[in-house]
Amino acid sequence: MRAVAERVDVDVRDLKAFAFTIPTDKPESDGTIEWSSTTLVLVEASAGDTTGFGWTYGAAAAAALIRDVLAPLVVGRSALDVPATNLALRAALRNVGYRGIGATAVSAVDVALWDLKAKLLNTSLVALLGAVRDAVPVYGSGGFCSYTDAELATQLAGWVEQGIPRVKMKVGREPHRDPGRVRTAREAIGGDAELYVDANGALTVKGAVRCGQAFDESRVSWFEEPVSSDDRDGLRRLRELLPAGMEVAAGEYAYTACDFHDLLGCVDCLQADVTRCGGITGVLAAGVLAAASELDLSGHTAPTIHAHALCAVERVRHLEWFVDHVRIERRYFDGFLEPANGVVRPDRSRPGLGVEPRVDDLEAFAA
Repeated sequence: MRAVAERVDVDVRDLKAFAFTIPTDKPESDGTIEWSSTTLVLVEASAGDTTGFGWTYGAAAAAALIRDVLAPLVVGRSALDVPATNLALRAALRNVGYRGIGATAVSAVDVALWDLKAKLLNTSLVALLGAVRDAVPVYGSGGFCSYTDAELATQLAGWVEQGIPRVKMKVGREPHRDPGRVRTAREAIGGDAELYVDANGALTVKGAVRCGQAFDESRVSWFEEPVSSDDRDGLRRLRELLPAGMEVAAGEYAYTACDFHDLLGCVDCLQADVTRCGGITGVLAAGVLAAASELDLSGHTAPTIHAHALCAVERVRHLEWFVDHVRIERRYFDGFLEPANGVVRPDRSRPGLGVEPRVDDLEAFAA
């Protein structure tokens, strides 16, 4: 009988965090906020001569929290026991406050540790996690409320021309204008592509019903956060009140497994954001909850990370090819993968996530 090899631990020797605030190409807005920059919080986790990378999109304060509170708890722990470290970090933030900035900080560290572990084992992250599929469908996402109709049409049609057969636009800032904007989008993408809308919680239940009825003329099939994700009852009611064939989606602001659990029965498709929900560890937990409720899981933003994580999830709908994050990851990460035929396929030939940030280029945007 073959002997089981003795386990060899590799301890994390260093954990660093940096914040970079990168301007958008032009002012952007959705149903509830406006912005002109995106902040990337980058984490480097090292063991021996190997470094793993993780990141989140949010507030620069997450980097300070990682350096001051989380790093001392990570250094010296096994680089192989990522879920145990995740639990320890969440527990350490009990009095600081986990949801929000705390969750984004833990998410970035968790991703860095998974990347590090895969590199130490000289395998891709998708292979380490155990794949259920080889690729994940994507949908183009942007269509900001700040765009002119011409800009909206050009962006959405561009994705369809690239072979991405589903696109999403923002609504809710000026509800009276949205039916016309949605018609413009439908005309631009043609009759075959799927059209999604996202209100970012800007509407009331009655307002969402009115919008949904108008959007139905343009065959909108996905209504994301028509009301706030905190309004579980409103989401549940809209599943019944919106036109048949128009699905309700939410979950991007779920930070814990309990948050995902509370959304079950309220949505037709559950969303998870790897940069907010506890990283790779959190996405895997959300995937189990979704599968147990016979729901698909959709990845929200951060396409490079989700490409690996969602390949290990049982029931997956797609991942968001969000223009702001695609722009950053394409420009500043070597090894960034482009979709082909509407799907993105993790690179199994490279260890970990398969990308390396160009930190020297990002330094110009240090926050």
